[in-house]
Amino acid sequence: MNQATDEYDVIVLGAGPVGENLADRTRAAGLSTVIVERELVGGECSYWACVPSKALLRPVLARAEARQVPGLREAVGGSLAAADVFAHRDKEVGNWKDDGALTWLDSAGIDLVRGHGRLIGPRRVAVTPPDGSDGGERTLTARHAVAVCTGTRAALPDMPGIAEARPWTSREATSSGTVPDRLIIVGGGVVAAEMATAWCGLGSRVTVLVRGSGLLNRIEPFAGELVAETLREAGAEIRTGTSVKGLARPGGAAGPVTVTLESGEQLEADEALFATGRAPHTADVGLETVGLEPGGWLTVDETCRVTDVPDGWLYAAGDVNHRALLTHQGKYQARIAGAAIGARARGVERLDTSRWGEYATTADEAAVPQVVFTDPEVAAVGLTAEQAESEGRSIRVVDYDMGQVEGSALYADGYRGRARMVVDLDRGHLIGVTFVGPGVSELLHSATVAVAGEVPIDRLWHAVPSFPTISEIWLRLLETYRG
Repeated sequence: MNQATDEYDVIVLGAGPVGENLADRTRAAGLSTVIVERELVGGECSYWACVPSKALLRPVLARAEARQVPGLREAVGGSLAAADVFAHRDKEVGNWKDDGALTWLDSAGIDLVRGHGRLIGPRRVAVTPPDGSDGGERTLTARHAVAVCTGTRAALPDMPGIAEARPWTSREATSSGTVPDRLIIVGGGVVAAEMATAWCGLGSRVTVLVRGSGLLNRIEPFAGELVAETLREAGAEIRTGTSVKGLARPGGAAGPVTVTLESGEQLEADEALFATGRAPHTADVGLETVGLEPGGWLTVDETCRVTDVPDGWLYAAGDVNHRALLTHQGKYQARIAGAAIGARARGVERLDTSRWGEYATTADEAAVPQVVFTDPEVAAVGLTAEQAESEGRSIRVVDYDMGQVEGSALYADGYRGRARMVVDLDRGHLIGVTFVGPGVSELLHSATVAVAGEVPIDRLWHAVPSFPTISEIWLRLLETYRG
């Protein structure tokens, strides 16, 4: 990698999927680009989140589905080989080495500077080398843009004993090489639900402590209900309306952890995972040197340009702008931001940032897809019924039992699932779709196309699903809608 050039067209802070995609787009626009990264090139998703968690979950979910297939369930009655699951996980994350990512950067013509990068004024970034490396601080200057793509970190609550007890965060939960006999999970969102599924499947006795009324409360209510039902059948305990007020590990690092509830009850486990939200990685990137508050989310326009910085040279894509905390949405933002930087560098003064325009991140508010890899899977895009009603929309909600579709019955004996579509009656198209059931993740993109494309519901009637597949759920939903 070129370590001599100190002036570039574009500087990108953070080499996760978002930073990589943005840099790829600016290079495609002919702009010299450098990425600054203090950890592994590939970022949180590649090494401690999306990839390792799905590697842990895949055998758990495959076994669960196999047990629903007559003639096969008897062959998969035993325990999972945890060592083999961990070995596969380690392979998928490159054993926490980024050699492959470095090869891609080089092939794309993107420079890399390793170290901690922070702004030191408009278009200027200082990079402190990693601990133990030779050389002093280096200053980079951007001719056109600096893009903050530093993502988020796990947010731990401020409570007695938590620092000393060193609980798991998502990083430890996805990278552990041993199966804790007893695992307490604090939280009710996606990370909590997925890790409860994974570790329960790998043999842990899991207790989930949910402060709210149920799991996955940002998705349609039946999604969390079905996931909780399956977790309980697998042996997990799920407590709702439960708050934690303290944590302790009296025996030191090797000892058990004690979780104290608001009621005064104490629970003991070998590990405690806190899946209690995310915070932006912006506390130490020099925002104060350009008039911004350090440590907060960055407000951006439709092109991901930071709105509170004069001259329009600072961009923020991915989790740091708090528009949609999902890797694929961050990559989507990065593609648009990179293209916008390229267009502005060419002197294009007016970009099409209208709804669904070439340089508008409209999908962040209208068509965000998400899969939760639990048993059963949850796949959703767009608005829930509650969200649509809160916006004052005139809607119709259509539900259908997915187990009544022939493809579902062939997929799994006793298939349990549910589908919902939310129709905007004034506009005549879908604004939200949710599927819950085994194998539904692969249905999601069809729903995303329908929502993002604002396909008239009468036209969807002519999109004929193949028989006998689970995708016939579309026909059943439309038949119910038409009456």
